Amino acid sequence: MSGTGEDVSVAAGGAGRPGYRYVVVAMLTLVYTFNFLDRQILSVLAEPIRKELHLSDTQLGLLTGLTFALFYTTFGIPLAWLADRTRRIWIVAGALSVWSLFSAACDLAGNFAQLALARIGVGVGEAGGSPPSHSLISDYFPPAQRGTALGLLSIGAPLGGALGVGVGGAIAAAHGWRAAFMVVGLSGLVLAALVLLIVREPLRGRMDPLGDGQTHEPSPPLGRGIAEFFADPVLRCTALGAGCSAFLAFGIGNWAPAFLIRVRHMEMGDLALYFGLVVGFAGVVGVAGSGWLVDRLRRYSPRAYALVPGAATLISLPFFIGFLMAPTWPLAVASFAVSTVLNGVYLAPAMTVVQNAVAPSRRSLSSALFMFIFNLIGMGGGPLFVGMISDRMHGSFGELSLQIGLAALTPVFLLTALAHYATSRAIGKQVGAGEGRLGRLDAQVQAAR
Repeated sequence: MSGTGEDVSVAAGGAGRPGYRYVVVAMLTLVYTFNFLDRQILSVLAEPIRKELHLSDTQLGLLTGLTFALFYTTFGIPLAWLADRTRRIWIVAGALSVWSLFSAACDLAGNFAQLALARIGVGVGEAGGSPPSHSLISDYFPPAQRGTALGLLSIGAPLGGALGVGVGGAIAAAHGWRAAFMVVGLSGLVLAALVLLIVREPLRGRMDPLGDGQTHEPSPPLGRGIAEFFADPVLRCTALGAGCSAFLAFGIGNWAPAFLIRVRHMEMGDLALYFGLVVGFAGVVGVAGSGWLVDRLRRYSPRAYALVPGAATLISLPFFIGFLMAPTWPLAVASFAVSTVLNGVYLAPAMTVVQNAVAPSRRSLSSALFMFIFNLIGMGGGPLFVGMISDRMHGSFGELSLQIGLAALTPVFLLTALAHYATSRAIGKQVGAGEGRLGRLDAQVQAAR
């Protein structure tokens, strides 16, 4: 349907070469890296911004969490619906351009309101990045390899976090926090141009086998697509379980730099070097490794997509406690590294379930709805929850109030493990009954064994 601008064959422009799909993954991973870089940089620069603009921890929690998440999740739905109907790569490149411009605009903020408006613009732009990317990768890799491919894409999150700490911290230490926003924003505009030049639009659904007489269904109207998503118990549970994991990941990750500086007296230069390396390496291991692992374990049980993240959450709890209680920042960073590996295990399995459970024509929209739930809970709730408790306790505990705010996340680990277990039961029930696309996919996997 290239005449409508919707889909073209990947054979165009040399895209049919066997290794080209990994070029696509690499480019989209870079986009996802900038997506998280633009988020993480505000958390890294929270202390100098707080002091210059006279912000409270609640205001910082709003900026890094709820304010961003509301616009990021809401605008993601119509943009994803559009991506299911047109060239997804246009949406990705356009979104990257918009959020990069607004990230650069943070350089001009003189108060909370101005910085909030710039972050809202970043959130609106970033809304168009991930769902079309998930859909694109699903048309370059067959179902049995999507966990690995989406795991590779997902390493953009820890890489972006590491660059936010390393690059943002280094620039801020040398030239101030405003220069960091400008450098990152302008770099994103260059990447947007490269994406348009390199990435080709694949034929939608080309990697999904069809039975005799079957055809790929057209993209449904927006209202019906939303209703079908929430009617599916597997999709509902997957989004809620991921939301609980994200509540922990964003609540800890967004406040860890401020905690290390305030409570453990880590210098910005040390934070940029050591903490940045830890976030990058540990996050890559957890996210990419989980995608590879569940692709293999699902041959024996499709419930692995949820059981593996649930187990990882429980194992991570003592290391999170070690992070909070370590007497020095090197010990705290070491504990944080293990916790980060385990807390990143949920993302690739959850995205794989969503992509495999819906028709190709609904993948961008379903991904956006998934991200609406898990980001609103996680990104919107986690940082704000910690910030509000920290402000509430500040009068009695001073700078240690942030340690108490983070410690309040401890019960959420248990709730998250239970949520993933409930998801595993929903997957098992649907597959056991042979229902939906997951049931058909499992039958194909078992027949191939």
